[in-house]
Amino acid sequence: MGAGAADLKYRFQWTFPILVSPHDPNILYVAGNHLFKSSNEGDSWEVISHDLTRNDKSKQGSSGGPITKDNTSVEYYCTIFSFAESPLKKDLFWAGSDDGLVHISKDGGGNWQNVTPKNLPEWSLISIIEPSPHDPGTAYLAATRYKSDDFKPYILKTDNFGKSWKLITNGIPENEFTRVVREDPHRKGLLYAGTERGVFVSFNDGLSWQSLQLNLPAVPIHDLVIQSREKDLVVATHGRSFWILDDLSPLHEINDEIANSEAFLFQSRPVYLMGGRSFSRPGSTIGQNPPAGVVIQYYLKEIPATEIKLEILDSKGDTVRTFKSKILVKGNKKKETGFYGDSRTRNMLPARAGMNRFVWNERYPDAKGLPKLILWGGSLTGPVAVPGKYQARLIVGDQRLTTTFEIKKDPRLPTTLEQFQAQFDLLIKIRDKVSQAHEAVEKIREIREQTNNLANRIKGQNGQKEIKDAASEFNKKLSVVEEEIIQVKIKSNQDPLNFPIKLNNKIAALTGTVAGTGGAPTKQMYDVFEYLSNKLDLQLNKMQKIIAEELPKFNQLVKNADIPAVSLSKE
Repeated sequence: MGAGAADLKYRFQWTFPILVSPHDPNILYVAGNHLFKSSNEGDSWEVISHDLTRNDKSKQGSSGGPITKDNTSVEYYCTIFSFAESPLKKDLFWAGSDDGLVHISKDGGGNWQNVTPKNLPEWSLISIIEPSPHDPGTAYLAATRYKSDDFKPYILKTDNFGKSWKLITNGIPENEFTRVVREDPHRKGLLYAGTERGVFVSFNDGLSWQSLQLNLPAVPIHDLVIQSREKDLVVATHGRSFWILDDLSPLHEINDEIANSEAFLFQSRPVYLMGGRSFSRPGSTIGQNPPAGVVIQYYLKEIPATEIKLEILDSKGDTVRTFKSKILVKGNKKKETGFYGDSRTRNMLPARAGMNRFVWNERYPDAKGLPKLILWGGSLTGPVAVPGKYQARLIVGDQRLTTTFEIKKDPRLPTTLEQFQAQFDLLIKIRDKVSQAHEAVEKIREIREQTNNLANRIKGQNGQKEIKDAASEFNKKLSVVEEEIIQVKIKSNQDPLNFPIKLNNKIAALTGTVAGTGGAPTKQMYDVFEYLSNKLDLQLNKMQKIIAEELPKFNQLVKNADIPAVSLSKE
């Protein structure tokens, strides 16, 4: 502390490389001006390289001044700034220094060869070295020279173990210097680059680049990594933030043929049935979870002239859900809008020109609701799909594009497929029973509205009193049934504290109980469902009997009264 680096035996800077070998988790490497290796978690270290820097003593003097020095003991020059071991070949090392040298070792550090690119200006900072996950002889490096007032991007590639290097920056602006380059492990030649202002992508091994900025702010990207298992791109910014581009699968599939097609449906990655939900908190320093559900991505060359459809099908080919989009045409311009798949879901199918993303929440359709319905502890939410194979079918005009995807169970649960199926089957029965209850209430209310409207419309007409009395009696009988099915006095969320919930609410409350077990329903759940279902069936049968007996009588009464289609009030 307080001195320059010239007289030190080893030089380390703030962000010296630390690497666990991809071939042996018990081997750890760190880099200063030499490369060090430990096989005992740092209890002892072996020096496995000579000084891999220029070791220019004129650049290792006291820092700062002339009034105030600033020797923090970590802001040293002439250090190894980047180090990597090939993921394909053990003991194949690449090292790059902050003073512009690149070295390779093919024998675990026994021998080193200087392979510094001849077309890279001297004193460049080798920010990242990326050994290819597809070919041991191929590597990429990103370098910066902005400290020398050179803001050009420097990304170079070798395919012959560093014997020659090629500059690959076509498409990256001349004033956006590059800090990082990575190759996608799932597609050879698919590259990502982090620059001083954002992220770029190349589909042709660096021959050309294009922006992958999307909603990422203009911010320096110091590093990025491809999360291999989930196929996500994670970037670290100099804004001290992490950003994640969820699901790189479309980039693995995209090609010229797809880009020129009218529509294309991409393969969806598997998802897991797990608890939790997405969240966001504006202004807070926490992130947002990925979408909770199956992410379905598709490409449309232009806004379709007619609505498109997305169908979710199970392994048998039966339709689970259908979603639509609608196109509004104003003058000569088409404007994409959304159309809800049904009135009980907020999922909207987009139909924009370019890439589109839709998230299916893995649920079957909800139970039927009622206007201003209030439930205490009950739910109309449809059941979650059983783990297994599913299909997504996109219909665009005459095209029918289909892909498959898989829903997997939470690997931490011991639940079997049979138990998931038993849970699902009971939840479907509960959902349908709740729908039956609300459909019955809806029918009762429809009859009441029509009979009351008729009675009010025929004021002053012959038979008015008789018809009005008949309507009143008819509705009273139906109201007795309605009030057993639903608590009609509940008008606010606290009303169930005063007025007992009825059959619809009791059955709906079973949804959360059954869904929350994490396995097959218990005997008590079946017993309660059967008990409540029988009580509801009793009321439904009463309703049907009343309608069957009383409605024909009422209609005949109206017919006998010869009620005119158009009735004028008397002056």
